[in-house]
Amino acid sequence: MRMVPDGSNWLARAVAVASVAVLIASLLKVSQASAFGDAGLVDLRVLVVGDAQDAARATASQRLAWEVHKRTSVEMRLRPTRVRLDEPELFESPFLYWSGERAFAPLSEAEVLGLRRFVELGGFLLIDDATGDQESIPGAASFDQSVRRELARAFPREALNRLPDDHVVYRSFYLVRRAVGRLASSPPIEAITRGERVAVLYTRHDLGGAWDRSDAGQFLYPVLVGGERQREEAYRFGVNLVLYALCLDYKDDQVHVPFIMRRQAYGP
Repeated sequence: MRMVPDGSNWLARAVAVASVAVLIASLLKVSQASAFGDAGLVDLRVLVVGDAQDAARATASQRLAWEVHKRTSVEMRLRPTRVRLDEPELFESPFLYWSGERAFAPLSEAEVLGLRRFVELGGFLLIDDATGDQESIPGAASFDQSVRRELARAFPREALNRLPDDHVVYRSFYLVRRAVGRLASSPPIEAITRGERVAVLYTRHDLGGAWDRSDAGQFLYPVLVGGERQREEAYRFGVNLVLYALCLDYKDDQVHVPFIMRRQAYGP
């Protein structure tokens, strides 16, 4: 089902479906989460930009989809699709995953408009810098620089700002102390917010590097410096991001505090 200009109705359906899925995860398996993409499944759609044919971490979105499927009652498309910003299919899913590791040419005006419209209609964009906070070659452009350039074009009045450490994204399903990926580096999570909603979340921790696997199921990248424990933390943060994108900030409501406190940050 496509997103339509009346974004409030679409978001209302999203909250209703995903909230129920989370709260009764241990008791009930729903057959379908309605109103999300083809066949009613949540699609963690991969964004492809420029001359790239795939994401920098090609299987990361698929691996995260499997984890969300196993750990929650949200019905996932287990092979996420790919889309470009100037394609009409962009509006068929509320979640976009954009990973990169090199600079890219400026987006076309149609792509900039697609990015802006996706966010305006209630979509959630996760941008994942696969290079982490490593310095680029002197004088060379980086993925980080390209991302900031295009976000400034699409959202000239809405800058990236540091995400507060107590934001609900750190407790939308798991209680997570911090955001880590393949790297446990220091750059803070940044976000563009619209009202109270995080619409664009930008991380330089290479989340996808912690999730990415080969066809044989082997992890492709070592996790620095925390090993497999850190990889699990990266998965938990990814699950939180998906649930936040579907539920928004419903767990800010005090009625959910007992439920949250029963979920230990690093329990089973």
